[in-house]
Amino acid sequence: MPIIDTHSHIFLEEFDADRQGVVERAAKAGINYHIFPNIDSSTSDRLLKISGESKNFYPLMGLHPTSVNSNLEEELKHVEKMLSTNTFWGIGEIGMDLYWDKTYIEQQKVAFRHQLKLAKKFKLPVAIHARNAFAEIFEIVDSEIDENLRGVFHCFTGTIDDYKRITGYKTFKVGIGGVVTYKNGGVDKLLPYMDTSLLLLETDSPYLSPVPMRGKRNEPFNLTYIVAKIAEVLGYSEQKVKEITFANAVELFNLPIM
Repeated sequence: MPIIDTHSHIFLEEFDADRQGVVERAAKAGINYHIFPNIDSSTSDRLLKISGESKNFYPLMGLHPTSVNSNLEEELKHVEKMLSTNTFWGIGEIGMDLYWDKTYIEQQKVAFRHQLKLAKKFKLPVAIHARNAFAEIFEIVDSEIDENLRGVFHCFTGTIDDYKRITGYKTFKVGIGGVVTYKNGGVDKLLPYMDTSLLLLETDSPYLSPVPMRGKRNEPFNLTYIVAKIAEVLGYSEQKVKEITFANAVELFNLPIM
């Protein structure tokens, strides 16, 4: 059963020296499809270039919250121009990040709301980055939610109440990544309470490597450890985890694969 890494940044320069090897290593483990969320205008050209190298690469376009600063208007115009002139499978990654810096919190709110509106306009799903910002994100989603707004809260690390809030929207899924393998990550404790029809697999490569690769550069192959952990926690076979998450990803991103 093939696996889809629904959130990977292997198009970035961290993989320039061995990208082909990374892709081949993943393919040997059945990880054949990769979804690439953009960062900002400085990465969009390489995003398109690398995505064009394989029919199994699916790019998203968006402005990452940690790239939001005083040139916000210019960056948002770039996102909209790219969406109008290229094929993308979603808008991302977008959201809010108040962990490192709150200097541009208001600009982050503007960027997030604007990109949610773009998602509805272009009828594309969103990949939401939420770090220390669930309350702010929920407030904005509450005011924008309708039948055209759907997506995934990537790398979910929230509480059970955050999860219930997400499921209440009826159109959002949650991305499970390396944190599910962390002893004190908490995600493994919430898994039994989650609807499996809402689960997606992701690495967030090169970040958030799972145990036993923690501390090293993350790569799509490491989804094997994430699948194994989910199967262990839920009492499922790894095959069942692959089948469920594959169908969920194809449905959300409307991927042309069977």
